[in-house]
Amino acid sequence: MSTEIKAEHTLDEHQHGTADCTHETVQHGDHTDYLHDGHRHAEHDGHYDEHDEHAEHSVADHTHGAEDCNHEAVEHGDHTDYVHDGHRHAEHGDHYDEH
Repeated sequence: MSTEIKAEHTLDEHQHGTADCTHETVQHGDHTDYLHDGHRHAEHDGHYDEHDEHAEHSVADHTHGAEDCNHEAVEHGDHTDYVHDGHRHAEHGDHYDEH
């Protein structure tokens, strides 16, 4: 079983994208990631999710949820994460994001 990794601060403590936010931004598909303290995260269902580098394989290499996929599925808001080699990732466009 894996543990969901959340950013070190909450939405109540700091809201990214506000006038007083000075964190660098990176466009990530349909949302914005915020960079600070050596990592990236984005708002998701009332908290911030860590968004590290893309997973070690692509959607073309292995399709999670397919008949031959035996990775544990974990519901994560509006999508499903797949537990894989001690971490979780989810499909995002043409790649998998680490969650």
